[in-house]
Amino acid sequence: MFAVSAVRISPEDPLSGLELGERPEPGTEAPLPPGWTTVTVKAASLNHHDLWSLRGVGITDKQLPMVLGCDGAGVDEDGNEVVIHSVIGGLGTDEPRSILTEKYDGTFAQKVAVPRWNLLPKPEELSFEEACCLPTAWLTAYRMLFTNSGVRPGGTVLVQGAGGGVATALVVLGKAAGYRMWVTSRDAAKGERAVALGADRAFASGERLPERVDAVMETVGAATWSHSVRSLKAGGSLVISGATSGSDPSRGELTRIFFQEMRVVGSTMGDKDELAGLLSLCANSGVRPVIDTVLPLDRAREGFARMADGEQFGKIVFTV
Repeated sequence: MFAVSAVRISPEDPLSGLELGERPEPGTEAPLPPGWTTVTVKAASLNHHDLWSLRGVGITDKQLPMVLGCDGAGVDEDGNEVVIHSVIGGLGTDEPRSILTEKYDGTFAQKVAVPRWNLLPKPEELSFEEACCLPTAWLTAYRMLFTNSGVRPGGTVLVQGAGGGVATALVVLGKAAGYRMWVTSRDAAKGERAVALGADRAFASGERLPERVDAVMETVGAATWSHSVRSLKAGGSLVISGATSGSDPSRGELTRIFFQEMRVVGSTMGDKDELAGLLSLCANSGVRPVIDTVLPLDRAREGFARMADGEQFGKIVFTV
């Protein structure tokens, strides 16, 4: 089968480890584990996690080659249209939690093997291209806002770094839920696009805000950490799900955090029930993922390059 794989690790030049070509279909070299099945992939979306894998984060040379791709939607062995929840194992199982591409091959292929439990019905209202955007970036945003922020509708939420998949999801979901959504960006054009999506205001990165906010959604990390803490009300929540600019800020802002009794909440992905809720929300409300680019899988390198250069606004999708 045709697949997009990581074949070597290079922190300096991650795309040099990307290979497009033939790989064995799941189950041909060894039988699938009990309870597993295959899905014929129709669409899969790119995440920063895939770039980090090429840099050697969460994966080692011993695990290569590894088919990349956390997100996917397709057709199961019984002909059902499904969405894949990419978290394998974890609570209630005998297997440590991982996501596709960390231990098991991912979705950038014609077929992928996953536990049957990880499959959810794809709502007929969503296309495969839309549905495949939800299980990682959009699920992360859903959990950040609705499970971990503690903000009620009407509250003000700041999203750092407009443009990425999680950030655009936060804007769309937050607006649909009745939050006042503010964003920051180094790129004024991306800030304007966020406003067009529903953000109430856009600010330059690091700009002083007119008032402090109830919660900050942080995915950038070191570059925006101090601004995030200083933008937060006393008792507010800083929810962090990523650190694309690095994980070691020059100032930890610990005194401000404890003195103003702020909450710092780590947030990773979401569970199957949350994904079901997100799918239902999109199907019933008209909310749809923001898609930057749709490319055939054999042009995946173009999508990786677009993400590596920071050019995208929304999700990059590969069709199979």
